[in-house]
Amino acid sequence: MKIIVFGASSSFNSINKALAAYTANLVPGAEVEVLDLNDFPVPMFSTDTEKEIGRPDGAKAYFAKLESADAFVISLAEHNGTYTAAYKNLFDWASRINQQMFAHKPVVYLATSPGPSGAKSVLAQATGSAPFFHAEVKASVSIPSFFDVFDIESGKPKDEATQAQLMAAAVALTA
Repeated sequence: MKIIVFGASSSFNSINKALAAYTANLVPGAEVEVLDLNDFPVPMFSTDTEKEIGRPDGAKAYFAKLESADAFVISLAEHNGTYTAAYKNLFDWASRINQQMFAHKPVVYLATSPGPSGAKSVLAQATGSAPFFHAEVKASVSIPSFFDVFDIESGKPKDEATQAQLMAAAVALTA
């Protein structure tokens, strides 16, 4: 099973990317490919820009990665209660290639933040809109206070409760 993984953030040290990669690697035998949104540059989406330039290469390359996957683990960063501008923009471009971008493949949505909300607002938005993009949501997990429960150096959760939540999500991905 090939799992495409990314943190929906443009941060080079994304805690969401670390969380998603850790979770995907809990799936036994999985081929895990971690994407960095910075590798898919696209202009700000508008229909005017689309008419002028067509679909940018960054969007095409991102969509090709989505097509190559058997499953996804996506961890969402939250800016002001919603998607990051970088992710939303790339997502909008990809949806113009094919709105059914997840092609009925299994998806685990995660979200984390340094604060106590755990990016729950954006997680609710993503899971709520997933059917429109043909994502088969198998699990969704919010991890509040990331730095209190996850050790960046070891790349692992500090506590058994967080470990259990992420393991359950990984198991659900393959169920």
